[in-house]
Amino acid sequence: MRAYQVKSPGIDGLTPVELPQPKPGRRQVLVKVAACSLNYRDLAVASGTYRMPMKPNVIPLSDGAGEVVEIGAEVTRFKVGDKVAGNFSQRWEGGNPAADSGGHALGGSIDGMLAEYVVLEETGTVKLPAHFSLEEGATLPCAGVTAWHAVVEHGWTKAGNTVLVQGTGGVSIFALQFARALGAEVIVTSSSDEKLARAKKLGAKHGINYKTTPEWDKAAAELTGGGVDQVIEVGGAGTFMRSLGAIKVGGKISMIGVLSQPQGEFNPMMILGKRANIQGISVGSTQMFEAMNRAIAVNSLKPAIDKVFPFNETRAAFNYLKSAAHFGKVVISLA
Repeated sequence: MRAYQVKSPGIDGLTPVELPQPKPGRRQVLVKVAACSLNYRDLAVASGTYRMPMKPNVIPLSDGAGEVVEIGAEVTRFKVGDKVAGNFSQRWEGGNPAADSGGHALGGSIDGMLAEYVVLEETGTVKLPAHFSLEEGATLPCAGVTAWHAVVEHGWTKAGNTVLVQGTGGVSIFALQFARALGAEVIVTSSSDEKLARAKKLGAKHGINYKTTPEWDKAAAELTGGGVDQVIEVGGAGTFMRSLGAIKVGGKISMIGVLSQPQGEFNPMMILGKRANIQGISVGSTQMFEAMNRAIAVNSLKPAIDKVFPFNETRAAFNYLKSAAHFGKVVISLA
């Protein structure tokens, strides 16, 4: 079967290979992969800078979708022909994650989805929403579930709340869609007025260009008359203090990403002053994935796919994600 492996650090180290087709074991399913999608985590895996242990010559990508073509012994939840995706952590079925859940993460500690066939755990596999194509389904496992975990599981977002999302990447756009489906108002930050306009077409009420308005935290507080209920924090150290400034007293910050460099000093007194609720978000469980899919189906939501690359242009897809020119998700098709 065709696959890619990370043979050396850097995007040029992504190497096409031919590997034996795997076989499903007990309570496992074999999936013929139709499409995958990229996340910033995949850039770290390819560059060799990912913070978690990595399998040597790992097949990258946590996100992919396809069709079940064979089931192992004792499998009861799936049948041949089901359209499915794998959960990011193959051993996090529900509840709080186990201490070793990171050791079962697709495309890092174990082989991922960038192959024609993959074996997934039955409890780490989820059926796709019926109205989704396989390319659309490939966008869900990391970005979608992370956004759901932040907006719903942590944020407890309800109608009338205000949610600020940073940027227009995969997690942020899913968070915008989920928050709007729940009746919340959404503020989006970006350095591109064009991307802010596209976000407004998806339902964002306000857009703040952080290049022309560097004190975007003050702008968000003014727009809401005192601060937002929640910030979807994907920037990290360089944006965290402004996220604190943007929330209202008792507001929430869902810590997801580390895309920016530190700027200035961290002041823990602001956490006390805002009575801030800060939660680290690391994707989510299979049960969260299934709950998210039910909400997607009820609301007939569709993911924002920016561009689809063919399998043999995988390196170009990685470079496109690295350029940050995308809006929503970047997909690789194996068709």
